[in-house]
Amino acid sequence: MAKVRSRNTTPEIRVRRVAHALGLRFRLHQTNLAGSPDLVFPKHRVALFVHGCFWHRHQDCSRSTLPKTRTDFWQQKLADNVKRDRVAVEALQRNGWRVDIIWECETRRADQLNQHLKQLFELNPK
Repeated sequence: MAKVRSRNTTPEIRVRRVAHALGLRFRLHQTNLAGSPDLVFPKHRVALFVHGCFWHRHQDCSRSTLPKTRTDFWQQKLADNVKRDRVAVEALQRNGWRVDIIWECETRRADQLNQHLKQLFELNPK
């Protein structure tokens, strides 16, 4: 698990590229906000998390499998991750932030990711 990065992951970089191409400006990993969102858009008061499907238990996703060994350990660890995510999202929302989660599997198609961010920020092509 030591090799698993929490910052600057490939899915996160994909989201950054699309957001930047749309003209959105953001800050990275704001530790002063609950849950340290991966991207923070202060102008829009949007906090964006890029979650790995395995680590954050993306429902109905093929990447969200449970390891066959030490299942008790993994179930508890992954359940704790989900609980921590929920607490962070609720804290951000109480403080007036809009929160969105982009899953790792959703970053594979740049066109869909582009559409998702346009809808989130209500960007209309002119």
